[in-house]
Amino acid sequence: MDLNIQRALNDKVYDKRKVGALELERVIRELVAAKDHARIEAVLDQLCNEYAYAVHQPNARNGGLIGLAAAAIALGSELARYLEVIVPPVLACFTDQDARVRYYACEAMYNIAKVAKGEILIYFNFIFDSLCKLGADTELSVKNGAELLDRLIKDIVSESAATYVSVLEQPVHDFEGDDKDGHDDRVDLPTAFSLKRFIPLLRERIFTINPFTRTFLVGWIILLDSIPDLELVTFLPEFLGGLLRFLSDPNRDVHVATQGCLDKFLNEIKRIARVKKGIADSRKSKADGKRKRTDSLDSGSIRLAPDEPDDADSNTANDDDDASSEDDWVPGQDVQINYKAVLEILTATLDSPLDGLLESLRWIVEFLDICPEEVLPFTPTILAHLLPAVASGVESIRQAAGRVNTSLMDYVVSLSDDAELTSMQPPSRIPGPPPGDRQDGNASARASLSSSRELEMRSPTPAQGRPVARTPTPALSVATHPQADLDYAAAVNSLTLLFLNDHEATRVAALTWLIMLHRKAPRKVLAFNDGTFPALLKTLSDPAEAVVTKDLQLLSQISRNSEDDYFSNFMVNLLQLFSTDRKLLETRGNLIIRQLCTSLSAERIYRTLADCIEKEEDVEFASIMVQNLNNNLITAPELSELRKRLRNLETKDGQTFFVALFRSWCYNAVATFSLCLLAQAYEQAYNLLQIFAELEMTVNILIQIDKLVQLLESPVFTYLRLQLLEPEKYPHLYKCLYGLLMLLPQSSAFAALKNRLNSVSSIGYLHIAPRPYVTSSGAPMPHSRQGSVAEAYNSLTLPSPSRKNGIGTETHTLTRSNATTPSGTSFDRPNRLKGRDDGIIRWNELLDKFKTVQERARRIQRLGGDIDDGSMLSDLRIGDGTMDARSGAKEIPTRPPPVPVKDPPAPTQPAPKPRSGLGRQFGRLGGAVSGRGKRAQQ
Repeated sequence: MDLNIQRALNDKVYDKRKVGALELERVIRELVAAKDHARIEAVLDQLCNEYAYAVHQPNARNGGLIGLAAAAIALGSELARYLEVIVPPVLACFTDQDARVRYYACEAMYNIAKVAKGEILIYFNFIFDSLCKLGADTELSVKNGAELLDRLIKDIVSESAATYVSVLEQPVHDFEGDDKDGHDDRVDLPTAFSLKRFIPLLRERIFTINPFTRTFLVGWIILLDSIPDLELVTFLPEFLGGLLRFLSDPNRDVHVATQGCLDKFLNEIKRIARVKKGIADSRKSKADGKRKRTDSLDSGSIRLAPDEPDDADSNTANDDDDASSEDDWVPGQDVQINYKAVLEILTATLDSPLDGLLESLRWIVEFLDICPEEVLPFTPTILAHLLPAVASGVESIRQAAGRVNTSLMDYVVSLSDDAELTSMQPPSRIPGPPPGDRQDGNASARASLSSSRELEMRSPTPAQGRPVARTPTPALSVATHPQADLDYAAAVNSLTLLFLNDHEATRVAALTWLIMLHRKAPRKVLAFNDGTFPALLKTLSDPAEAVVTKDLQLLSQISRNSEDDYFSNFMVNLLQLFSTDRKLLETRGNLIIRQLCTSLSAERIYRTLADCIEKEEDVEFASIMVQNLNNNLITAPELSELRKRLRNLETKDGQTFFVALFRSWCYNAVATFSLCLLAQAYEQAYNLLQIFAELEMTVNILIQIDKLVQLLESPVFTYLRLQLLEPEKYPHLYKCLYGLLMLLPQSSAFAALKNRLNSVSSIGYLHIAPRPYVTSSGAPMPHSRQGSVAEAYNSLTLPSPSRKNGIGTETHTLTRSNATTPSGTSFDRPNRLKGRDDGIIRWNELLDKFKTVQERARRIQRLGGDIDDGSMLSDLRIGDGTMDARSGAKEIPTRPPPVPVKDPPAPTQPAPKPRSGLGRQFGRLGGAVSGRGKRAQQ
């Protein structure tokens, strides 16, 4: 360069540098005109090495930048071959420490790009990287200069990025050939801008945290996506994760811009999916129409004359025209979107903060509409993050999670099981079990599951399901290969882990999913049930009642679809859980039993539990469990049919059921007595009362009797109260109720039962009092005893009833008026225990079983030292203010107790002697013991 130009470019005054640049521009124009390329290259080398790269001389760098810009302007169309010399030093100045140098670099690059236009796209990555940094520059002038340059580069990219090919890539002989050959050569040439080369840079920069850089990146992503031929959406997985992070930026502008960008991508994906679906539907309809026409031609070919081939040819030509019109290009039809990679990013973002989670849920619910088969493999991961969001405290998150949950469940429910059923079930099982075996307690069952439930309701356990899968031929299995399948193992594991979630809604949703999955594919869920079964049992202790209800529904559903061994194992584990967690039995025992009886067969549950309890070693727990089962049997509305079956002991099923319950109910004396009342086995109940005299009357037993008396006033025992009106037909009923009355102390229950019996005592007296009774020795009974209804009624039977074939019968010796006693209608008519000599109910054996169990319980209690105060007080005799304990309760049935006659002989003096303070404290128990003493004397 001329010395004057060199001095001007090196001056610190901008105007002098500008004058030198104008002079340099004139010189280079002359060199271009003279085609002196060597001189041009020498000038450019001098500008780069002596000026632009002068790191510690800012004025020289500024002069070099303005000189390079002037040279680029002067070169004009020849600039392309010199860009590799001009651009690198300008890019180097973008990182200079002096802000003025960075600004002049932006100005120089602006002028260079304005002349180079499409050619500058070769260096797009370098310019873009520099602009990313300059956009966050602390100097305002530099940011403004970078913004101007950014606008220019965006304009160039919008115009030329998709199609521009650098002149350096074109062959020299391009102009010599014909236009067609030249066009064909240009098609294969690479464009100056390459999206594949740009994406790695974008992926690197997308994780920036500077809000200005983020705004810059979002702006460029929106621009590149708006260029139709680039199809940036195909590279969406490369930068989607970073975009979702932008949503949590505290800068509102970044959030708004990112949200708009994501909305555009989602709308574009939906548009492409619609285009592809429309094309597929069109091709399918065309193929169906063509096949129909072909079939019609084939069917009519017999009638075609030899001179009619032209019509067939015309039809074929029309088909070809249709095919060619069908192949017309539609924007978006050839765009391939990697849904799997996008879903991997979306599922990984489900644990992000509020905005990222909300956007991910919105995309997933749209993908369930666009490509649900792609979402299905990600179901376990989605559920692990989705269900906790269902219980989110943010309303928008909760609603979005609810929509995704509903859509995903609907899709899983709608999946066709044809392939699975064909490959896993033998043909004989396709009709399914009878309707009676498919009872389902879930009121919210989906109707779309009915077909699969009919086919898979009575599925075997995993051990049984494995050989079934080998029945079809391999060819059939290959022919029905499903396009997508759910990973049931991972889904069950994810849902089981959610049982530990703190939110009730999440736990309920997890159980709802498990119920649906098991209903859809019982075998696949059962195959992994070994790990989930303990978790399901543990969930019964959940504090939320809704969770326990769902858990019981799932357990019932699994039991209903399994073999008897699994059901028995479930009942055994349930009893073990109750045994170890007494609080659960106390607070949720009734709920659990009732829910199971609602979902499953109540008789099956009671039979299985009875068998398990009969083998129970813990006598105390067995008594408590029997008491709970008995209370539910009496009071639960869900067990009304079971109560009706117990009252019908004339059938073999009713008798076997009664015997099964009686044998396990023996652990609880009062429950056994109430069972006999339910079954209307009043004579057996009276025989039990006689054994009660040998038992230790503990406070617990008296409390249970008190509750039983209250239950006798409930609607469940309406039939029993009505039977009191027929003393001839149910004679032992009176003795049972009067026996209870004698066991009770003077309490509210005593008064209630006494009032009930007094209300019907006149009816019993009409049948009993006018009759002269004769003892077995022939001596008439004293008239004073006939004045008491209770005493007169006790004379109806002898102390020991006769037995016939193990069946208790009543034998009475009495004299009645011949005028009022028709033949064959005395009290020796068959009662409810007669006529059952078929051998199913062996009443003597049941009584012996009761005695054995109660004796064993008393022995274990004494050996264990667990005799409570109530049981010790039951052995106390109250006399003249003194009490002494009786030991040897086993001797009661062999000899009468040595109770001194302290009671006044006249029945008109009911008032007892004044008791001591301790006697008043245990008044209820004292009354009970005194009543037993009086009966022993009589």
